Amino acid sequence: MLALRHLIITVLWLSFAVQAAQGNDGRGAVASPDRYGADTAELILRQGGNAVDAAVATAFTLAVTYPEAGNIGGGGFMTLWFDGKPYFLDYRETAPAKAHPDMYLDADKQLIPNLSLIGHLASGVPGTVMGLWQAHKRFGSLPWAELLKPAIGYAKNGFIVAENQYQYRADLLQQLEGKTNFARYFARMQAGQNFTQPELAATLTRIAKEGPTDFYQGETARLIAAQMQRGGGLITLDDLAGYKAGWREPIITPWRGKQLVTTAPPSSGGIALSQLLGLKQRLAAHFDGVALNSAQYVHLIAEIEKRVFADRADYLGDPDFTSVPQQQLLDAAYLDKRASEINPKQLSATAAVKPGLEGYHTTHFSILDKQGNAVSNTYTLNLDFGSGVVVEGAGFLLNNEMDDFSAKTGVPNAFGVVGSDANAIAPGKRMLSSMTPSLLVNDEQVELVIGTPGGSTIFTSIFQVITNLYDYQLSLQDAVAAPRFHHQLLPEHQITMEPYAPLLPEVQQALQQQGYNLYTQSWSLGDIQAIRVTGTEVEAVADPRSRGVARVFSY
Repeated sequence: MLALRHLIITVLWLSFAVQAAQGNDGRGAVASPDRYGADTAELILRQGGNAVDAAVATAFTLAVTYPEAGNIGGGGFMTLWFDGKPYFLDYRETAPAKAHPDMYLDADKQLIPNLSLIGHLASGVPGTVMGLWQAHKRFGSLPWAELLKPAIGYAKNGFIVAENQYQYRADLLQQLEGKTNFARYFARMQAGQNFTQPELAATLTRIAKEGPTDFYQGETARLIAAQMQRGGGLITLDDLAGYKAGWREPIITPWRGKQLVTTAPPSSGGIALSQLLGLKQRLAAHFDGVALNSAQYVHLIAEIEKRVFADRADYLGDPDFTSVPQQQLLDAAYLDKRASEINPKQLSATAAVKPGLEGYHTTHFSILDKQGNAVSNTYTLNLDFGSGVVVEGAGFLLNNEMDDFSAKTGVPNAFGVVGSDANAIAPGKRMLSSMTPSLLVNDEQVELVIGTPGGSTIFTSIFQVITNLYDYQLSLQDAVAAPRFHHQLLPEHQITMEPYAPLLPEVQQALQQQGYNLYTQSWSLGDIQAIRVTGTEVEAVADPRSRGVARVFSY
């Protein structure tokens, strides 16, 4: 009964949220992956906080109520528009000092299955707490401790577990049995039941009082180091004390009279999304008269995506460790050349798609305040519930982000993506990511706040929603709900579809006749959380693929 009530409330809120609000003056908006995050964002904005205050509070709340991806034991990226200027905050995890390129290989230099995914060796040094602190320190207006109160309340008093809390790794308890302490903390998390986390409440209370000092140098740091020692992990007190979140220059790309403000490396997403939009614009004549999600549309998009993923594999990594040819990859002449390679009628042979230069679970929320400031935030533990390791005495999960490195050149990671030496493991290095929290800005005003989880499908999902909005003039609600598909060069000629909204049968048949292999994965492609401002109209949409909640409200 409680689960049904939760579902009804969510549906009612979602119905309310997609109604247009007249005027941005005095209005805020949030699109959150669950109702607790939406509640927190609205509460903080009504208390006089700005978009960054609301983002910090929402992130901590999701660390409690969305433990499969919301976190303090992981990391992420935040793209901001504040007081009329763009910003990008990198709080991605880093490799421990004892990490090395061969740490997941056996004596024969072959990958050891699951070593980079399950257990203590899978975790990078967490960045979330420091990242949220840096965002608040620069732009926050309410006291730090106030922003953690909602999260502490949910950890102490509990929240109602959703029906699909285990939607991506339904057999996780079985996978982790005997390998981690996950079941001790989360086996009792049952749909429709109240779930409390007293150890996490105590941890958040310390962080509220001491800020990142507790997490990186204090009691929580000692608990993390002790957990690592018990399980043979690599993260030490020195690793934690040395962690830094960094402000980087966002990638700003002109696009159809607007500005795309998005992530810079070590995220591959910003460059990839900019390339996708640029290539499609150059191929506009080939798309003329082509129906959305028709066989020809899917083919053209697949040909574009092949080339973007070929570039991603060879060139992108942590810019502090490798030279990333960002300007060359986004250069107009280079994109012209790449667009000219695409055959609108036939599949390109995979082996012929080379890098063009010479030489799964995450969560996202979007927030807009009444002053027009916006936060697009994506953070992650990598796969659902991360490494499965809970820090005993602190009550939170650690990430398995080390799998996002190229453990062995040319061998795919959990998302099937291959990499090169540019993304090889090195001490202190940030692993390459696909997270792409993004903004579209028009005449110095935020027009779109958007992002999604989904591993390597993140930027292709955002690209398709933007295309649905601006090329096919769908409403925001329809643009987010429309079918999505994905192609990433490898596996060869594979178009990945989703159970939520598969391509039409006749489209599938035509693609198969053309030579594509169609694969429907067990989970849907992304969980888009988006806010759009059109003139005096504000709307927010949570992806119907999951349990998100979106709201537009006066305050």
